[in-house]
Amino acid sequence: MARLTKPLTDTQIKQAKPKDKIYNLADGEGLALRIKPNGTKSWLFDYYRPFTKKRTSLTFGTYPSLSLADARKQKLAAKALLAENIDPKDKREEEHQQQRTKITNTLRAAAEAWFVVKKASVTPDYAEDIWRSLELHIFPAIGDMPIYQVKATHAIETLRPIEAKGSLETVKRLSQRLNEIMIFAINTGLIDANPLSGIKAAFNKPVKKHMTTITPEELPELMMAIHQASIKKVTRCLIEFQLHTMVRPSEAAGARWDEISLDNKKWVIPAERMKKRIAHEVPLTPQVVAILEQMRTISSEREFIFPSNRDPLRHINEQTANMALKRMGFENRLVAHGMRALASTTLNEADNGYDKDVIEAALAHGDPDKVRAAYNRASYYERRIELMCCWSNHIENTATGSFSVGATRQKKVTS
Repeated sequence: MARLTKPLTDTQIKQAKPKDKIYNLADGEGLALRIKPNGTKSWLFDYYRPFTKKRTSLTFGTYPSLSLADARKQKLAAKALLAENIDPKDKREEEHQQQRTKITNTLRAAAEAWFVVKKASVTPDYAEDIWRSLELHIFPAIGDMPIYQVKATHAIETLRPIEAKGSLETVKRLSQRLNEIMIFAINTGLIDANPLSGIKAAFNKPVKKHMTTITPEELPELMMAIHQASIKKVTRCLIEFQLHTMVRPSEAAGARWDEISLDNKKWVIPAERMKKRIAHEVPLTPQVVAILEQMRTISSEREFIFPSNRDPLRHINEQTANMALKRMGFENRLVAHGMRALASTTLNEADNGYDKDVIEAALAHGDPDKVRAAYNRASYYERRIELMCCWSNHIENTATGSFSVGATRQKKVTS
């Protein structure tokens, strides 16, 4: 007949004294109180592990922090797990690991993991802008908070000061980036739901603004201003190069010599430097070739066509053209990106009526129809050569009376 274990009482536990060696006081059903020579009293639960049937022990806690009644509750919980073939020790370790993961996976850590994936789908300059915005506006306030603790109120309070300054576009972008980070955290198992999905509704919407640009009739004024401006030759060449090629400021500023084929009169911008992550071919007109010939005297031995003045091993800052235009008197009238709009407006309004799709292809605007976009890139290139030459000729014609680095028929700037 099996021997029955008499349950312990609080009095027995309190009166139990330490001995020279460790000993146990059994409470029954595997629960026991272990008493060490130093007087520590710990609750143990002895059981056989599921499947392996090996004997092991699970520590619940120490007495009196964990009372007799609470130790028995934990024993019953452990027995319930065993009834389902779940090892209570493994279950506890899993819960502890989950808790450690929650604590160590801060918003910043999740953002770093997300950024590794994100930066592969955007241009290097845009990736730098994304990370800089998080470091400046998000991380100081909530970056070290475990991501599972980040609530909508935390994000909204962090973004309120930015909204108060009127930087609504910045608020919009940060809201989008925070949501992307949260979705990434869901997909990687860090959190179960996105608490920031609706935070954009807490802020005023930014008014959509088109890039500041001038009218086609004001192009002669721009060319004269470029001629008269007290700017470095590299900056002058950069502005005219971007004007002729119709590319974005970052694409022009980061242009490399190994992307240029003067023999084929073609500039191939690799996908990783393009906004849409699709390589873009730009026909080089005689005026653009003339600009490149000017730059060869400065940077032919360098990687970048337009080197930085401070560090020739790096390319010129994409904001350099904007700053120069501002000093020329075009503040609030024209930005570097607006030269693309100027080209688009001029060509769309031209008397000979250029095909809109060809103009859009020249501007490297994305087409949601991927098959059509691939066809257009292939079929429009020859037509874009004619379009770009007409645009460059138009620029040169409007520059009559002023010097131009891209001139082919009139005196050009050489210093």
